[in-house]
Amino acid sequence: MKLRCLVLLLWVGLVAARAQKNDKSLLWEVSGNGLSAPSYVYGTIHLVCPADFVLSDSLKAKFATAQQIVMELDMDDPAMMGKMMQTMYMKDGKKLKSLLNEADYALLSAYVKDSLGMGIGFIETMKPFAAMSLFYSKLLKCAPQSYELVMTQMAKNDKKEVLGLETIESQMAIFDKIPYEKQAKMLVELVQKRSEAAAEFKDLVALYKKQDVDELEKITEKSSFDFDGYEDDILYNRNATWIAEMDKLARQKSTLFAVGAAHLGGQKGVLALLRKSGFKVRAVK
Repeated sequence: MKLRCLVLLLWVGLVAARAQKNDKSLLWEVSGNGLSAPSYVYGTIHLVCPADFVLSDSLKAKFATAQQIVMELDMDDPAMMGKMMQTMYMKDGKKLKSLLNEADYALLSAYVKDSLGMGIGFIETMKPFAAMSLFYSKLLKCAPQSYELVMTQMAKNDKKEVLGLETIESQMAIFDKIPYEKQAKMLVELVQKRSEAAAEFKDLVALYKKQDVDELEKITEKSSFDFDGYEDDILYNRNATWIAEMDKLARQKSTLFAVGAAHLGGQKGVLALLRKSGFKVRAVK
């Protein structure tokens, strides 16, 4: 079974909508529609090996001119880690062991012990999607770097405010809508196909470095893995909600918005929705 859709979820921000044709760029200028100064949208990849981490000169320049930085979450909120800990566990006392057959549970338990050096009990009550984050460094064979964390530090150095388009509570609540059984099977699949997953990660990072948002979306169509029935929860409703907040924030100050790159493309993606709202949106080369 191909893992491309799962890999895209982990790396560039959940599942993408069918894309309209966009220029190859991760950085986009938003202007017009009454804005006193342009704002910018940048598509991030949430975690990547340091060798593949790049901050372009154009991004640095727009970051410098922006008066505030807005991400999916308020990354400099001192209470964020505590909120995440409160929301990362399954409801109703669910445990991983009850979601898997004996063989799959044993496989996962052995992997967690051998590769992560911890007992399965550490992730027993976590939402399986949350547990996946622990596997990143092993799959990549590096200590991953985060665009969001780097930008948060840059904003702190420049004494710029960092805001979020949504709360950690609303983001983590998405994983209560997708059956825990489905999530648990995905976690097992990631372990079973980890070599294939690592290769898929490499392909996706290459596309990200080419700034090809549309091609990233097309990869999801080739996968047998899907989120049928959950697209509104994990993507479309979030995009639509973000647009109203982005409109408000861009009218207050010149803003750099940094969100997962898979949110940019498609007829229901951020770029198309901004255009439909009356803004001019153009690629920054």
